[in-house]
Amino acid sequence: MAVEEYQGLLDNIERYVSLTAAEKQQLTAVIRPVRIKKRQFIDQPGYVSLYRNYIVKGAFQSFLLDKDGKEHTVQIAVEDWFVSDFYSYITRTPATLFVEALEDAMILQLKYEDIEPLCSEIHALSEYFRVTTEKAFAYSRNRALSSLSMTAEERYLEFMGMYPGIACRVPQRIIASYLGMTPEFLSKIRKGIRMES
Repeated sequence: MAVEEYQGLLDNIERYVSLTAAEKQQLTAVIRPVRIKKRQFIDQPGYVSLYRNYIVKGAFQSFLLDKDGKEHTVQIAVEDWFVSDFYSYITRTPATLFVEALEDAMILQLKYEDIEPLCSEIHALSEYFRVTTEKAFAYSRNRALSSLSMTAEERYLEFMGMYPGIACRVPQRIIASYLGMTPEFLSKIRKGIRMES
């Protein structure tokens, strides 16, 4: 594939660091474009996550199942985001999350064994992953604090304010799970908000 095919990812990287034309060629040479069908899993518990997955098109959810078989959504991801069981990917230990396509999707897979040596060689690429990993950690901490300090309605309004386009693409049960509530309770919140406006 030509470099243009990877433009979304390259633009994402260029928001943080600059790569030379040669470095872009080195990076795109190890990227694997993959089409994913709706409901297909790209990570599953028990298997080490092999790839950082950049979403060109589509939506995904990362979730875990508790001992009662209840789904707990950890991440909802759409175009221009990465999705994986990142703990598994970074630590090289078996995944604990399912990562499932919610729509037919196109992703770019960056394999650990290819990207890690490249990061040693290309300082800017290493810096990009450091900065984006720190941002992801900060966001994760903020989300944990929100779940402790905000009401369910405040969490929903914050989510809708940050990601207005996601609600029409993702089933309500997944949004409810992500926000730590039942779909019925989320329906009640949405109904209350509509009545207030």
